Amino acid sequence: MALRAYITLLLFLCWTLPLIPLQYLLVHFNHPFQRLLPLIYHRSLAWLIRAQVRVEGRPHVGGPVLFVCNHISWLDIVVLSTVVPVSFVAKKEVDGWPFFGLLARLQRTVFVERNARQKTAQHRDEMFDRLQAGDSLILFPEGTSSDGLRILPFKSAFFALAEQPVRGQALMVQPVSLGYARLNHMPVGRRWMQLFAWVGDEDLLPHLWRFLKAGPCEAVIEFHKPVSISDFKSRKEMAAFCHQVVIEGLSDINAGREPGPRSLPKSRLGPIEEPAVEDAVGDEAGTAVALR
Repeated sequence: MALRAYITLLLFLCWTLPLIPLQYLLVHFNHPFQRLLPLIYHRSLAWLIRAQVRVEGRPHVGGPVLFVCNHISWLDIVVLSTVVPVSFVAKKEVDGWPFFGLLARLQRTVFVERNARQKTAQHRDEMFDRLQAGDSLILFPEGTSSDGLRILPFKSAFFALAEQPVRGQALMVQPVSLGYARLNHMPVGRRWMQLFAWVGDEDLLPHLWRFLKAGPCEAVIEFHKPVSISDFKSRKEMAAFCHQVVIEGLSDINAGREPGPRSLPKSRLGPIEEPAVEDAVGDEAGTAVALR
């Protein structure tokens, strides 16, 4: 196990280091390929670390999207980046991390100061400018990572992005559920989720090393139906709805179920449809989690 982990780490460096100057030049000269190279890179990286990605639903196409997703681990970045060409929204501290901070900058991450409320508008405007430029973003609205079994409340502040049109159209917000279903071809369950969940003050490198020794895994991503602010009375209602459907998706992933019916935005519900929605949301057990 340890030998394979060493070989994987060596191959990771041999693959990553030559691509750093290439991506730097692409970003510096604002070349369109700067969005595609991270997609190719992370697909190769997922193969290298034996992370199989299964996708349910489809990411929205036809314009910039704000994806809102639960967050479990550093591995989420790799997994999500295999499916769509995106940039992430991360805490400012990531920018200062040795090596991994550089990789985050090369993927054009938007860094935010989580505890600086006076900078919320500045961060929101930076994210809006990126959307206007045609970039799609992945936001982890919980504000921290957790154990992969629960989902913390979504912070509604950055959902204010959806209140203003992007490129003359309503911004589409797409909830995404992400979970880890199998390890060594067996269900993960509560016992082995600690190999994926990166929580608390745990250092990155020991967690990474344990994961590399653990074996092949399967990650599951469910893209839920996208919504816009017109479906809700307020951004807080939008945040609550996205939180609910992400919970439903993660609950199904953790239980090994196929995706079931999902909640609908309140403004889409008629008097006759409400009982069906109650049935759809009845099972919330087992659900938590934004880039640490």
